[in-house]
Amino acid sequence: MLQLFILQTGTITTMAADSIANNVPTGIAQASISPEAITETKISLIDMVAKGSPPIMILLGILLLVSIYVLVERLIVISKANKKLPTLVSSLKDMIHKGEIANARAFCKNLNTPESIMIEQGVARVGQPVQEIREALNKSGSNEIAKLEKNLNVLNIIGRIAPMFGFVGTIIGVIKIFYDISLAKTVEIEIISTGLYQKMVTSASGLVIGLLAFVAYHWINTRLDKIAHRLEDTQIQFLDMLNEPTK
Repeated sequence: MLQLFILQTGTITTMAADSIANNVPTGIAQASISPEAITETKISLIDMVAKGSPPIMILLGILLLVSIYVLVERLIVISKANKKLPTLVSSLKDMIHKGEIANARAFCKNLNTPESIMIEQGVARVGQPVQEIREALNKSGSNEIAKLEKNLNVLNIIGRIAPMFGFVGTIIGVIKIFYDISLAKTVEIEIISTGLYQKMVTSASGLVIGLLAFVAYHWINTRLDKIAHRLEDTQIQFLDMLNEPTK
């Protein structure tokens, strides 16, 4: 009798265990038996950009290339303009006081820096009223700064319009979302994901390119301001030198 009870109890326990095992979700059962690390899905930058709206992304790519070209080209020009001769005015002093104006002008032209080109215009007017010399120096200095600022407004324009093109891509993405929903007649993440990618990728790209152009524009302007101040200092030194008595 006791043995029969034990046998029946064991059978019931086995059946209960099987029933519980069958009702456990597959994912939990697998995790408890052999836990495995979840594989992470990564997306490269190129793949992410490729999911943007093609026409807008091509246009933003062109704006990015133009920004890089202008930045590099202006940096090369400004680097050459930064070459200066601290003793420029003192080197001209003896020549001018001795009346060697032609040699002084040739010396300035050979240096070929914004400062020397500006001072050469002042040397050419030695003997004229100081006001005329100052006006010639101011005009020449402004021309040299204008040369250094060439094409710089392109960066300013790109910094303003790139985010706007990104916003246009956002609108296109939203339109695509509603169009896909109208075709599928249902709202599911698989249907709206393509439009969402276009919307977010083009917006982010426009903002990034606009930010880079904006930073580059103001960074170069800061360097140009330093050159402009240096030209003003050189101009003052030159005018003071002219007013010094000849020994």
